[in-house]
Amino acid sequence: MSVSNISASVSPAPVFLTGSAGHVGANLLRRLLDDGVRVRVLLRHEDNNEGLEGLDVERVFGDIRDLDATRRALEGCQGVYHVAARISTIEGNRAHRREVFECNVLGTRNVLQAAREAGAGRVVVTGSFSAVGYDLDDPSAPSDETMQFYPMERTMPYERSKALVEHECWKAAAKGQDVIVATCCAVIGGHDYFPSRLGRTLCDHTRGKVRAYVDGGFEFVAARDIVEGHLLCMRRGRAGEKYIFSSEYKTISEILDLFEEVSGILRSSRRIPTQAMLVFSEVASFYLSRFHPNFPQRFTPGAIRLLKKRRHADTSKARQELGYQPTSIRDAVHEAYAFHYHRNAITNPRAKRPR
Repeated sequence: MSVSNISASVSPAPVFLTGSAGHVGANLLRRLLDDGVRVRVLLRHEDNNEGLEGLDVERVFGDIRDLDATRRALEGCQGVYHVAARISTIEGNRAHRREVFECNVLGTRNVLQAAREAGAGRVVVTGSFSAVGYDLDDPSAPSDETMQFYPMERTMPYERSKALVEHECWKAAAKGQDVIVATCCAVIGGHDYFPSRLGRTLCDHTRGKVRAYVDGGFEFVAARDIVEGHLLCMRRGRAGEKYIFSSEYKTISEILDLFEEVSGILRSSRRIPTQAMLVFSEVASFYLSRFHPNFPQRFTPGAIRLLKKRRHADTSKARQELGYQPTSIRDAVHEAYAFHYHRNAITNPRAKRPR
């Protein structure tokens, strides 16, 4: 493990951030730096760390699956944002499922233990709306923080792992640790370097590669809103609680309308029935997961099942207790488009310049 770019200042102690190369983490890192916060980030050499180029942060290299490395990385920090996770909507093979479990569940356990031993104070852990329960008789009814994850149906390894992440948080809270879960919905916005599934779909739309869509909907959150949610949890949240952060519910058709608006490229009007697409995706995902595991899959069986439920989020707890005020998904799509356009990921010459 090595450390570079360490600020000469010894006070105040740095905030510790995992997952800073990812979508939520890259946006959170910039907000912290804009607020004048000293930040130490945990990175892996093998990851795409483009999102940190030129930023004045302390860089520590290690892996949250390694408890000793995590302990060393956290030493001297005050305040922890644990954002890192292996995000996936596929069932995958045995190796993939193990990676999801070890990164998400064991990694969270290690971060919490290291923070507890270091006396690092409050830990804000990024949760997932897919691990929040719902009304079994009406899945589209708004879900709040009191609703338990329902494991008695087919779920994705990622969903199960994020439910277990919360279990690790509540185990730590029972030991007296100050931990809060900031529950995240589908994120869209700038500084999307990997890119995310939504960012990749936006770029594919401008290339004419999104030739059809599946009906359904989900809760979306602007990158700036989920960042604000993390900061509110750190400043005002109650220890041992979780808060849901969403900006707006949108159907896939509405998202494609926004993609057309920002790019000037006509969206597909061809809608594939959900059940037909589910059958096709089962076969395609089974084959790709086993023989081409690195091939990006857009509409996986897990993603289609989520869209089919048309789940809505109840954010009243975050609004009332933290003062959370969500912004616009339309603006977030414009920000995402501008980001990808300026890094030359929008290659269609007919695509509009961003506003």
